[in-house]
Amino acid sequence: MCRVLRGLNFQQLENGGVIEAIIKAVKDGRIEFVAKILKEFPELVWCVEKSTGRNIFMLVVLYRQDEVFHFLCRSPEKNSILARVDFDSNSILHFAAMLEPFAKPNKAPGAALLMQREVHWFKEVQRVVHPSTLERTNKNGQTPRQLFIESHKELMKEGEKWVKEIANSCAVVGALIVSIMFAAAITVPGGNKQESGLPMFLNAKVFMLFIIFDALSLLSASYSLLMFLNLTLSSYEAEDFLQSLPKKVTQGIFNLIFSIATMMITFYASLFIILKGKLSVIIPVICFASVPVARSAWMLLRLLVDMFYLTFGSILGKKAKYGAMPKMIIFTLL
Repeated sequence: MCRVLRGLNFQQLENGGVIEAIIKAVKDGRIEFVAKILKEFPELVWCVEKSTGRNIFMLVVLYRQDEVFHFLCRSPEKNSILARVDFDSNSILHFAAMLEPFAKPNKAPGAALLMQREVHWFKEVQRVVHPSTLERTNKNGQTPRQLFIESHKELMKEGEKWVKEIANSCAVVGALIVSIMFAAAITVPGGNKQESGLPMFLNAKVFMLFIIFDALSLLSASYSLLMFLNLTLSSYEAEDFLQSLPKKVTQGIFNLIFSIATMMITFYASLFIILKGKLSVIIPVICFASVPVARSAWMLLRLLVDMFYLTFGSILGKKAKYGAMPKMIIFTLL
């Protein structure tokens, strides 16, 4: 296709529908098509949507297409294009502040992680534009930050509700584990010797395993419980969704999963102490007990991985799949 179009000027490309095609490709996140076209026709980086005056940088931010945005930010003409505004005087940072219903939905599980992704986008775009853009107003007199707060009010409320629901549910589990592990530490398997009060199986290696993992489970569950209680008392400002809240949730869930795992090891150790040598009973009990616990822990682990990726990842941190864009010809649309 590029060979057929080679040699055409900008007006001919526009009449041939190439401008419309690249705008649609940007909205859909078709990075391969965008990369090939812009390498062959670098001047098309200046193209705009006729009905709105939005350039492809604005559209890629509005539709949250991170790969295309990463690619476009390598353009030598980036700074000049980023300074443009659309027909409503919206800068590219205003588009990062918008929560459009037709924008590409994020795959973030939960309103809080979606809110985190929105804040992440705003911060990343803010990083590449001129500082004065932060104070630029649109035709409604709104700065990008004011527009962000207004357009994300409902999402912030949903995010707060989602975090508190997660915190309350996990806090209940953490409190149960703390109670169980504390009781297990007091009433050890086999009981205590009447003469000395020491545990009956104090010298057994399995008993030491029981004590160590009981303590680990108790401590990690207590820490996770404190994290979840802290979440219920946290402030829920927009910036908190970027790092503060996700880190607390991540730490709480990680310690909760760890406490569940160590609790199960403690349970297995107690079985070996009480039913010493009866593997025909121990093995089936371990298998049946592990299935529901492992399933629940797996669900928490998936949430933990998603939160870790979204918290410590970066929109512009991905390695580009395509080579550097050639030096572009300065082409101004009249």
